[in-house]
Parts: sequence; structure tokens; C-alpha cells
Amino acid sequence: MKLKEHYNKLYEESIQKIKNDQYQIDDLIDSNEDNRYGVTLLIRPDKNAQNKIQQFLDELRVVEPKQYFYPNTDIHVTVMSIISCYEGFDLSQIVIDDYIKVISKSIENCSPFDITFKGLTASPSCIMLQGFLEDEMLNNIRENLRKQFQNADLEQSIDKRYAIQTAHSTIFRLRDQLANKEELLSIIEKYRDFDFGTFTVDKLEFVYNDWYQRDDRVTKLHEFKLN
Repeated sequence: MKLKEHYNKLYEESIQKIKNDQYQIDDLIDSNEDNRYGVTLLIRPDKNAQNKIQQFLDELRVVEPKQYFYPNTDIHVTVMSIISCYEGFDLSQIVIDDYIKVISKSIENCSPFDITFKGLTASPSCIMLQGFLEDEMLNNIRENLRKQFQNADLEQSIDKRYAIQTAHSTIFRLRDQLANKEELLSIIEKYRDFDFGTFTVDKLEFVYNDWYQRDDRVTKLHEFKLN
């Protein structure tokens, strides 16, 4: 996949929909009845990238304060949704150690790698950072996970929704009608190619999480070091 072309296509199509008021509001963000949970292997960006992200979000907050802004604790790149969130999933349904063993085997020959957050892309319901990779290490980890879980007799839903190939990070979601659409789009355009920083990934987190990866609903199950 050519990441830049993919991100550009997504951006152009989604921004056009937002301009035409065809954007999508997420009605479940504030719902107390949202009980969708799963388990995910993910990456956390470093403090430098987080600070630059919040600088951007602070500008959006001024014009659209009612929308949903990701705090630093929740910002992540998904390596793989091992079990995609679904209604009623609970940790008691799986043996965590079995998953840790499969993930450990998947990354045993994998080394640290860099992710660069440069610019923004979008969907009709959210704004995302564009993540770019210097090498194939993240893709190799994902392929290893696919193979190892395919051969393991464990509950999993890898690639059931879509085969993840990017290194994007969602940082903003629409949860209300836009009050200042033109100002919002102007700020997004200003940051379209902004350099949010490069960071080295030397560890992965395995977590039990809700749909939005909210810190107060996430349980860290294990941390894996990349040698």
C-alpha cells in the first residue's frame, strides 16, 4: 500500500463530505450503555508528539468545543485488534497468558522501528494523524500475528473488519453538529502537512479496551519489549 496516496484519497473524500454536511456524528461516545470491549495490541507515541497533537487540538477546541478530543492517555496506533470490540465481551472469556504467548512468538525476532506523524487525514466522523514508516517492521509484526493466531485455537477477529495496513492515529471525533465548520476546516487545512514528530517504537502494549481506548476503561494486560 502507498500510504501517502491512501491518506490523500481518504482526506479529500472525507473533507468534501464534511463540507457538504454529510459528516457522521458518533452517538455512542457519551452513552452509558455502550458495552463494546475487546483486546488490542497497540503503540503509544512519545511526549513530544503528544504535546504537538494537543497544540492542534487546542486550536480546534476554540471553534468546536462540543466535539470529542483525545487526551494524551488515549492516543495510540493500533498494531492489531486481536479481538475487535463487541457488545458484552469480557476478559473472563479468554486465558490472557495464552494470548501473551502467541504475541511473544510473533515478535521474537522483531526490532524497534520509527513512526513519523506528518499531517492529517480524515473520515466522515473523525480526524486522524498520518503515520509513516521507515521500514517494513510494523508490517512484519502484523503478518507474524496473522500467521500465529491463525494456527492458535483462540478467539480472535483479526482482519474481520478490515486488514489494517496503516499507522494512523485517531485524535478527534464528531459527537455533535458542527457549529463553526469553516473555521474547523481552516485549522485542519493549516495542519494538513504539519510535522507532529518522529518517535521510536521499542515496546508494544496489550490491552483490554473499550471502543475509544479511554484510559479509565483500559486495562493493560502486558507490555512487550522489542529487542
